[in-house]
Amino acid sequence: MTDHNAEPSNAVMPEALEAASLAALPGIRHAFFTRRGGCSEGLYTSLNGGVGSADTRDAVQENRRRMAAHFNLPASNLVSLYQIHSADVAVVEAPFPIDERPRADAMVTNRPGIILGIATADCGPLLFADPQAGIIGAAHSGWKGAISGVLEETIACMETLGADRSRISVALGPTISRTAYEVGPEFITRFKATDVSYERFFTPSALEGREGYAQFDLPAFIGARAQAAGIKTFENLGLCTYADDARFYSFRRATHKGEIDYGRLISAITLSKR
Repeated sequence: MTDHNAEPSNAVMPEALEAASLAALPGIRHAFFTRRGGCSEGLYTSLNGGVGSADTRDAVQENRRRMAAHFNLPASNLVSLYQIHSADVAVVEAPFPIDERPRADAMVTNRPGIILGIATADCGPLLFADPQAGIIGAAHSGWKGAISGVLEETIACMETLGADRSRISVALGPTISRTAYEVGPEFITRFKATDVSYERFFTPSALEGREGYAQFDLPAFIGARAQAAGIKTFENLGLCTYADDARFYSFRRATHKGEIDYGRLISAITLSKR
């Protein structure tokens, strides 16, 4: 039986990936946590941070405690959202209980010690930082959030706190790749109706007999939106959630396998004390 109250040893510390562009910034700590280093079992093995999953609450709380410990902070400092695939952004001034999380898909803060944590399992996790202003952000960007402007709204909200988009660095963590993301005609039509130039993010389906279907490049689309928004430093880790079962959860992979649920990856960022 797993002891969820035990302090994590080096053997069970969560695996965390970093973006070189963010790692180089003073006063900023971040992590794109993989699924390794947690205590969840079965479909959720092992570092499931999703409070919206059907995993046991004790396991999720322990996993989140380990993530917070990665930053040498208490679990209560790790805040998350009730994500709704929107472009809504919350300004976080103090930690809040997980059961009182705002309905939104992005957060910003200028308060040191608060860990902004975004949950994903194919959608794009975005972490933002303006170290000079001491302002950070995190956003959940699936296709709905991307096309409705969650990235742009996060940048604008950071600017209301004093950030400058010319200084903001943005990193995109593990996301479903074009080769794994087939979409149907209605999806394609919606994007092209918004902007005909978006056709460049689609290529014909890789599967036979799928006329009218296409492969959608979500990471490239998010990157293009960042460039158009005036972001000078954008880094894509280039890691596909669908293709790497050992390290990442994937909603689409779980669906294709007929699994009843899936774990959630947590991508997090925090300000050190100034």
